[in-house]
Amino acid sequence: MNKQLIECVPNISEGRDSNKINSIAKVVETVEGVKLLDIDPGKATNRTVITFVGEPENVIEAAFRLIKKASELIDMSKHNGEHPRFGATDVCPLVPIANITLDEAAVYAHKLGERVGKELGIPGYFYENAAKEEKRKNLANCRSGEYEGLKEKLSSTEWKPDFGPSEFNNSVSKTGATAISARDFLIAYNVNLNTTSTRRANAIAFDIREAGRVKREGNPATGKKVLDKNGEPVRIPGKLKAVKGIGWYIDEYGIAQISYNLTNISITSMHEAFYETVLSATKRGLRVTGSELIGLIPLQAMLDAGDFFLRKQERSLGISEEEKIKIAVKSLGLDDLKPFNPKEKIIEYLLEDNTKKLVDLTVKDFAEETAGESMAPGGGSISAYVGTLGVSLGTMVANLSAHKAGWDDKWEFYSKWAEKGQAYKNELLFLVDEDTNAFNKIIDGFRLPKGTAEEKEARTKAIQNATKYATEIPLQVMETAYNSMEVMEAMLNEGLQTSLSDAGVGALCARTAVIGAYYNVRINAKDIKDKVFAEEILAKAAAIYKNTVKKEQELIAIVDAKI
Repeated sequence: MNKQLIECVPNISEGRDSNKINSIAKVVETVEGVKLLDIDPGKATNRTVITFVGEPENVIEAAFRLIKKASELIDMSKHNGEHPRFGATDVCPLVPIANITLDEAAVYAHKLGERVGKELGIPGYFYENAAKEEKRKNLANCRSGEYEGLKEKLSSTEWKPDFGPSEFNNSVSKTGATAISARDFLIAYNVNLNTTSTRRANAIAFDIREAGRVKREGNPATGKKVLDKNGEPVRIPGKLKAVKGIGWYIDEYGIAQISYNLTNISITSMHEAFYETVLSATKRGLRVTGSELIGLIPLQAMLDAGDFFLRKQERSLGISEEEKIKIAVKSLGLDDLKPFNPKEKIIEYLLEDNTKKLVDLTVKDFAEETAGESMAPGGGSISAYVGTLGVSLGTMVANLSAHKAGWDDKWEFYSKWAEKGQAYKNELLFLVDEDTNAFNKIIDGFRLPKGTAEEKEARTKAIQNATKYATEIPLQVMETAYNSMEVMEAMLNEGLQTSLSDAGVGALCARTAVIGAYYNVRINAKDIKDKVFAEEILAKAAAIYKNTVKKEQELIAIVDAKI
């Protein structure tokens, strides 16, 4: 069963004292299985966003230790900063990452809150999906009055804490309160303006955020509020859903920003918020100079941003992941105020397994590794790599065709082929290492003990399962390389004719990949005792082999005819 993973993103009310910040953040690493991903301090806000991830029980233990440490090192009676706040650990949201629902995460939020209240004597509220009543879902309601209004808030019946003491004692006067939640992935995102005016920044925030602005009679800034039949102000909604936003001035940078919380990026993405802000700012005579990401972001959000701006430029989307991220960073101006390192800001990159991979080697080192005395990488990995090179050539022709002058009306056609090519390339790259991993599983099986009858049986079963897998992987190489030939065929027929030879070489590489992988299927299938399984997989492989040889002959005939 796959591990459940949750992310925890506590915001502590300290952004200036690096010793305190690091002491608080590093405590999470004392919990086994928890990985500290990011520490993002802000001097002007006097607030730091800390991000860590792990299995639920481990994460809430780490969160408890962090909240405890923050309560020891931060004195809220002396705190000041631009951001709304009411506690040393101001908020502590739990975010589902893998194999866990929001409702399950809320159970862990409640468990954490109860412990914080009982063992640390810190009062607090459950918000978002952990809220126990409707009005407490909104963090702004829970935190209204901030630290300065906390004494009165705790004593009111309406705002009795969900956990911890309800009196503003000496301990609470130092720690303040905390808000704990389970919520969807939220992006804290600031857009930079070429102005120092907070009022102008707020005007744009009101244009964009879901809550919009209060409707007024006459002058939209100073006119009398329009009230509904219940006496509540009527609001003019903003352009985007699932967006909260305010304008502020950041002394550290000497500019005004619009600070957004994108509470559901499947509804409003980072690039949509940026683009609409640009439009609104331009109408108001201002210019967006860039933006700033606070904390971390999922890889897909960055890739979506790259695709968005590539479409605006009518450029092919079938480029590498790295190039898409570069486009996103430059288009959003994420490096406007300070360098933006994707390896430090994208969650998936921070969670990457650092185990040495063949595909990360240089071409020279890959060749040297193959030529060495070890049995892996062998023919299966090389077949997958040759297939990777083949479809990369087909993808190159698609991208060149998409960018050809005079073919602007066909860029989307070529872009789709380039995207297909990238998908085949990525699958084959994965199979380069997976073929070697599959071989190593067989070796691991042979190393198992065989002293008893039970051990012998377990060893035999492990070897057979590993051998089956080592046969299935080259079959996947065959299927993927054969299917990838559709890219080369499309480019031979419709692509840039000056690149016919490139598409032709791509087809030859695909054929080599299929035949090479076919040999691996056959040699591994010989050792499979399950003859039904072996015969089925050999039959599939033989059919792919036959189809590939025929397809390659057809494609090379096109090359010969056109050159």
